Amino acid sequence: MNYTIELERETDGRWIADVINLPGVMAYGSTREEAISKAQALALRVEADKLENGERSFFETGIVFKAA
Repeated sequence: MNYTIELERETDGRWIADVINLPGVMAYGSTREEAISKAQALALRVEADKLENGERSFFETGIVFKAA
């Protein structure tokens, strides 16, 4: 599965990274890289939860991230 992360800088200087393929999965960081890392970690937690609950097969979960 490929995930696209949209990045935006807030007026207060923080970065927000939004994983557009997973509604509601977004994270803030003081740097662009920190926001991306936090969003990736959160997306992995969401996918792990889906695996644990039988909502997704392990073989469906080829995860790739790209920053947009």
